[in-house]
Amino acid sequence: MYRILVLDGQGGGVGARLIKLLKPSLPEDCTLLCVGTNSLATSAMLKAGAAQGATGENAVIYNASRADLILGPIGMIMANGIMGEVSPAVATAVSGADARKILIPSSSCGVRIAGVEEQRLEDQIQWAVQAVREELGL
Repeated sequence: MYRILVLDGQGGGVGARLIKLLKPSLPEDCTLLCVGTNSLATSAMLKAGAAQGATGENAVIYNASRADLILGPIGMIMANGIMGEVSPAVATAVSGADARKILIPSSSCGVRIAGVEEQRLEDQIQWAVQAVREELGL
C-alpha cells in the first residue's frame, strides 16, 4: 500500500483541489490521507475525497512519518508558516520525513524560490498533480 498525505491549513483550498484532481487517477493500492492544521482545512479535504483525515499538530507529525509521498503548500515546512498555523514541530516533522515531498510555492508565505517563475495557483496545483503521477509511474 502506498500512502499519499495531503497537508493544508487555513481553509484547505489547496489541499482540497489536489485531492479532487488526484483521486480519480490513483491506483487502488494508494491511500489518500489528509491532515489539516485546523478543522476547516481537514473538512474541506475530506469533502474533496480523502479516504481519511485528521487535524492538528500531532496528526501531522504522526502521519508525516508514515507517508510515502507528502503534498501541500510550501508553508508546511516553514516554522510559523501559513500565518502561524505551522508550529516548529510540524515544520520539522514534515521537512524531516523520509517521504518524497511535492510542495506548492507561495509568495504569500514570504518566500520566493529562485528559478521558479510566478504562476497562477491553479497552474501550480496542476503541476503538482502531474508530479505525483510521475512519482507513481502513471
